[in-house]
Amino acid sequence: MYHLCAPTHYVSFKLLQPPLSAPKSQREFKILATANDASNANYIPKAPIFLPQGPWNQIPGGVTAAEGFKAAGMYGGLRAKGEKPDLALVTCDVDAISAGAFTTNVVAAAPVLYCKKALDISKTARAVLINAGQANAATGDAGYQDAIECANALAELLQMRPEEVFIESTGVIGHRIKKEALLNSLPKLVASLSSSTEGADSAAVAITTTDLVSKSIAVESQVGGRTVRVGGMAKGSGMIHPNMATLLGVITTDALVTSDAWRKMVQIAVNRSFNQITVDGDTSTNDTVIALASGLSGSTRIASIDSYEALELQACLDAVMQGLAKAIAWDGEGATCLIEVSVTGAGSEAEAAKIARSVASSSLAAVYGRDPNWGRIAAAAGYAGISFHQNKLRVLLGNILLMDAGEPQPFDRAAASNYLRKAGETHSTVEILLSVGDGLGSGQAWGCDLSYDYVKINAEYTT
Repeated sequence: MYHLCAPTHYVSFKLLQPPLSAPKSQREFKILATANDASNANYIPKAPIFLPQGPWNQIPGGVTAAEGFKAAGMYGGLRAKGEKPDLALVTCDVDAISAGAFTTNVVAAAPVLYCKKALDISKTARAVLINAGQANAATGDAGYQDAIECANALAELLQMRPEEVFIESTGVIGHRIKKEALLNSLPKLVASLSSSTEGADSAAVAITTTDLVSKSIAVESQVGGRTVRVGGMAKGSGMIHPNMATLLGVITTDALVTSDAWRKMVQIAVNRSFNQITVDGDTSTNDTVIALASGLSGSTRIASIDSYEALELQACLDAVMQGLAKAIAWDGEGATCLIEVSVTGAGSEAEAAKIARSVASSSLAAVYGRDPNWGRIAAAAGYAGISFHQNKLRVLLGNILLMDAGEPQPFDRAAASNYLRKAGETHSTVEILLSVGDGLGSGQAWGCDLSYDYVKINAEYTT
């Protein structure tokens, strides 16, 4: 991943709760139907939307909501079993300003290495090709050549330069892409491209692996007095930890923005979203987020991240990425609830974010055990590596005050445990709120509870 720069601005919004229609348990999810096409019958349920409140409107369309973008998803024979879509394609009608963020794992997959090189060569891109089934990680020079050949073949079909094509892969590490199946599927995949919501939905499903829900979000808002759209899709449910969780993502917008400004904005948004989710401490080999800006909205050209228009666009970008990040944490393998940790009173946003991550990581097992262990929360805040005075520490579980001014408070332990239990029964959100001082820095992190199912799912991943 890029060494993410420290954000210069931060806009805070209250987060919405999951919709009442959210499933009670992941165990209720099933693939509803399968087919050898990208029809609406070929899907898994959609994740609940966790958008922050703000001046935007949620709209349908995902990655195709912004002007100039098309998407498709189809089954190409890459998955080990089943016929759920396993190939996705997102394209832009024009040269889109490009940005990306990647895993920090030194055993980076071939598509990660390829995308980094493409970003170095060109400031624009036109397509993102994604496969599920094989991670093409730890596959050496042969795997890297596979990525090049796939990009070249798609570039020829779409009549564009190879460096304008990004490649993302997800699946089993050590397995090269089923290249023949992928190459044979490309003509049909290209022919299926659509600017419709259905095109976006089929692509969002095609990139999933052990995900039980697909993740797709889009918003519409005003930037410089003009309507701008930002959309995205992502996958991920295990090997989740900051830098960058086991995720693939594509973000699109029709805002008009320079390359330098866009790449900085994407870095900031990733820091506030995908780098703030954790489940199991694993950092994957394939994590990639590609962000494309078509500029077709007719909005004011953004050249500086300090401009008012940039702040408006940044808020939208943050919202979309945070919504996707929370959906990934909510869909953690075997999880029964989402954990949201909010920290205020720190010396900076970066300090608050680090404390929040520490607490989210520490709370995984305790939340599943429905144990209101405030001591563990306080300890996790203390070992985050950020200095604060413990006599100013305040901890709440939901609206239940557990600790104030560094001292334990009397609380109804049964009520606190019941709060955790109900969140697990309804697959909703456990909120942990901390104040560590009088500073202006605030930040959030998200995780989920680690269940017995998590161990089972991951123990049987390749079998």
